[in-house]
Amino acid sequence: MIEVADLPAVNATLNATSGALLIVGYACIRTRRTAAHATFMISAFAVSVLFLASYLYYHAQVGRTQFQGQGVVRPVYFAILWTHMVLAVVTAFVLAPVTLVRAARRRFDRHKAIARWTLPIWLYVSVTGVLIYFMLYHWYARS
Repeated sequence: MIEVADLPAVNATLNATSGALLIVGYACIRTRRTAAHATFMISAFAVSVLFLASYLYYHAQVGRTQFQGQGVVRPVYFAILWTHMVLAVVTAFVLAPVTLVRAARRRFDRHKAIARWTLPIWLYVSVTGVLIYFMLYHWYARS
């Protein structure tokens, strides 16, 4: 059974998994394996939805988590966190859904145009989500 205290690690794993699925999906489209590309991208979206549900549940149970790092790392952490949060919202509620809908409607010209923005931003969100987890719960956590 997964405990609430385990959810940050689960969330980081979901973020990393989403990022890996995006990379494999991108590799598939570059090699013209469109069915595999679609499967990996839809899977990345599903994993991201699972992440969001788990993240919201965790914070509904625990509340706010404070960053313990001091010195120069503090503004670095908050710069990463701020960009991560803003881009995560844009990705989850605009870029990813629009990109998927355009593909589902077979509007591949329009899909490709937005996917060029969606992929790197979504990858940034995935990678920085894992980085934030380590900074918050491991590297600068209170002992």
